Amino acid sequence: MKKRPVIVCVFLSALILIAQRSNAGVVIEEKVRDREGKASQVVLSCAGDRLRTDASAEGLTTIIDLKDDRIVLIDHRSHSYVETALSQWEKEISKQLKQENPGVRPTARAITVRQSGERATINGFKTRKIQVLADGELIEEHWMTRNIDMREADRMMDKANQIFSREFRSEIREGQEIQNKLKPYGFSILVKDHTLTSGLKGIDVLEIKKIAHKELKDEVFLPPAGYERVVPRPEKK
Repeated sequence: MKKRPVIVCVFLSALILIAQRSNAGVVIEEKVRDREGKASQVVLSCAGDRLRTDASAEGLTTIIDLKDDRIVLIDHRSHSYVETALSQWEKEISKQLKQENPGVRPTARAITVRQSGERATINGFKTRKIQVLADGELIEEHWMTRNIDMREADRMMDKANQIFSREFRSEIREGQEIQNKLKPYGFSILVKDHTLTSGLKGIDVLEIKKIAHKELKDEVFLPPAGYERVVPRPEKK
């Protein structure tokens, strides 16, 4: 079964996890697992229209500013970074996806969600299990809580959808539909993927460890002082 492109899903998942107050930022500590089963710790920091993700094990940081159309990719191991327009980055990634999968477009599937009745306390959050089905097949399992204010998350998600729909309309359509149908149930604390295994149990692909509301200064969304800016060379035609 074909999965949505990873790079698009990671960005959208990060946006979905934003749960901020009116003037405060939010820091979310989470554990994510890739297709190969490798787990890593990721920290998301968000304030206003700015988002930062830190993957400490890889030594990588990504900063996205929706308002100023800006994305910064930071490599802490080489003390360098690349900064470009987010809109230009979208076009380049879209081009790359088309080259890797020429003529391939995700097939539209009927998405439904259902409550299982199961409840659990996960990392201090009271949750209940919601299942996601595509054409009647179980594909995801979300343990969700209603204890978090999602109004700012909804606003941020709507803005991101508008931006990314320009280049990734077909790739993100299903993800948008899933999130819209999950929205009434709250916020995902634990997500299990049932498409990565043929067994009855899903694979944990996302787990929220901690959420903290705090003031985030502008420096959080800038490259560290002393880091070298790298200007990519244009591709030869």
